[in-house]
Amino acid sequence: MSGIMGNSLTKSSHLSRLGLMAYAIAAVVVVLDQLSKFWVLRVLNLPHRPSIEVAPFFQLSMVWNQGVSFGLFRADGELGRWLIVGFAIVVVSVLAVWAWGLQRRLAAVAVGLIMGGAIGNNLIDRVRFGAVADFLDFHRLFFPWVFNVADSAISVGVALLLLDGLMHAREGHQE
Repeated sequence: MSGIMGNSLTKSSHLSRLGLMAYAIAAVVVVLDQLSKFWVLRVLNLPHRPSIEVAPFFQLSMVWNQGVSFGLFRADGELGRWLIVGFAIVVVSVLAVWAWGLQRRLAAVAVGLIMGGAIGNNLIDRVRFGAVADFLDFHRLFFPWVFNVADSAISVGVALLLLDGLMHAREGHQE
C-alpha cells in the first residue's frame, strides 16, 4: 500500500508498537463514547425530556441519526441499517489490518480515532438501537448538526490522517 498510507504495512508478523497504540486509542474512544451515551440515555434520560442548556452556545439535544454522517444518506429500515453495519465491519477490519504495521505516530493516532468512532457509532449503536445516538448540540455557534463523541473521533481522525499524508508527502519531496 502506498500513497497516503505510505509503507505502513510491514512484512513482519508481529504487531507494531504504533499498531498497539492505535488499538488502545480505538478502545478508549469506544469506552468514552459508550459511557457518554449511557449517561445521556440512562442517567439524564434525554430521549424523554427537552434539550438541556449547558452553556449559552451549547446544549444537549437528543437526535436519533439513521444516516451515515451528519444525517446524510438516511438508512431507513432494516436493510439500510444492516448494510451500514456490514460496511462498518469492512472499514474497521481494513483499518485494523492497516494498524498492524503502522510506522508513523500521527497515522496511528488517526487510525485509532477512526476505528474507535466507527465501532462506537456504526457498529454498537446501530446493532443496539437501530440508529446512532447524537446529543452534542452547538447550533447556536451556527453548527447545525448534532453529534457525539464517536463522530468527533472520526472527524479528528480523518483530519489527522490527511495531515499525516500531507506531511509524509512533503518529506518525500524534500529528500
